[in-house]
Amino acid sequence: MDSKHLQRYVEKIWDDEIVNQLIEYIRIPNKSPMFDAQWAEHGYMDQAVELMQRWVQTKLPGLPGANLEVVRLPGRTPLIFIDVPAANGGSDEDCVLLYGHLDKQPEMTGWSEGLGPWTPVLKGDRLYGRGGADDGYAIFGSLAALLALQEQKVARSRCVVMIEACEESGSTDLPYYVDHLAARIGKPSLVICLDSGCGNYDQLWLTTSLRGLAGGNLRVDVLTEGVHSGDASGIVPSSFRVLRQLLSRLEDEVTGRIKPDAFYVEIPAERMEQARSAGETLDREVHSKFPWVEGMRPVTEERTELVLNRTWRPQLAVTGVDGLPPLDAAGNVLRPHTAVKLSLRLPPTLDAERASAALKQLLEAEPPHGAKVRFELEKSAGGWNAPPLSPWLEQAVADASQTYFGRPPTYMGEGGSIPFMGMLGEKFPQAQFLITGVLGPQSNAHGPNEFLHIPMAKRVTMVVADVVAQHAVRR
Repeated sequence: MDSKHLQRYVEKIWDDEIVNQLIEYIRIPNKSPMFDAQWAEHGYMDQAVELMQRWVQTKLPGLPGANLEVVRLPGRTPLIFIDVPAANGGSDEDCVLLYGHLDKQPEMTGWSEGLGPWTPVLKGDRLYGRGGADDGYAIFGSLAALLALQEQKVARSRCVVMIEACEESGSTDLPYYVDHLAARIGKPSLVICLDSGCGNYDQLWLTTSLRGLAGGNLRVDVLTEGVHSGDASGIVPSSFRVLRQLLSRLEDEVTGRIKPDAFYVEIPAERMEQARSAGETLDREVHSKFPWVEGMRPVTEERTELVLNRTWRPQLAVTGVDGLPPLDAAGNVLRPHTAVKLSLRLPPTLDAERASAALKQLLEAEPPHGAKVRFELEKSAGGWNAPPLSPWLEQAVADASQTYFGRPPTYMGEGGSIPFMGMLGEKFPQAQFLITGVLGPQSNAHGPNEFLHIPMAKRVTMVVADVVAQHAVRR
């Protein structure tokens, strides 16, 4: 394979076609079902599927025998399934599975002037807008990689591309599709996922682990209706104060450390060493990538500890609140209830169901002052710890990284969750995993000013093509 020729091909298809497709995709407010209960009626998910389907159909002639199907199980979000037969002497008995998703997080506030979630803006190498990097580019990058190989008649095993529409809601629909399509998927020996992050845009980053998640709504009720605060305060315990007590059972409010031992695991020595190496590589970028207010500091300056905190240790975030009126509408009332949405990130190898049950028991047991306390679990997703790389894949990744980035790859866990990975790891224990992505410094997935770093996306596409080619001849 001529790597220079592959680079030119990928650059051209991105510049001529993919960026424009992503611009149109960003315009579609196809929020994940958790954030749009009427997603089916609104039709935005179908619009996103149709946009991708139209583009892929124009490319299928370049991949002989390939076909695309939009699979729709009753009551579930759609799934794009592309089956690409082996080519140029590759094996149809083997399979490479390429994964991505097309649903999006909600709008969020705080977008800079001129930017918005559904307003695509191209500034230099950055394409701003919701979903371009998380994870709209995945289907385009995957197909571009396969097309680049076919353009040079490079040997390639059979490939299956699966793009789901429920990842931001915990991939609750995906297991049903994997079971439904099991015979057609086959037994992948390599799984490639383009929905992860990168520590910088200068080198290839491979994800070695993903945290799990226990998330839900904690509500404290103390009254059936609000009453005058001057009359009730000092007699009726504040629902906010009770809520603070409950959260202090879980989290040390000074250090942020999760208190119960049940939410921890022993960190493997290899992951400790990779965290140390990643911390040295990133240096201050471990924390400087975030939009800090003036004078704010990270929880520690020790880089390795920061990397481990976001990859192998439990951490709590309060992501929503109910029962609190806005400041300009807040009267002197002792409110009847306070509710918060909790997102507890779990270590990769911790049993998510047991952790979720422990969280519920911890928060609901013996409520202070007899308050009515309910924790309703919304998400329970297991984490994932990658199996050791086989020699062929480790070498293929190292070679591809050197070719397209000019530097060796860096290995690091990610703090987010991709439920699909754990599920595939269980279903296909013999598979190797290549998990990477373009969510780097300031790209801000899920938040305001999200952007896709286009040069990074191009180089990741090149790496995918190279590794798929090496898979056919090395493994």
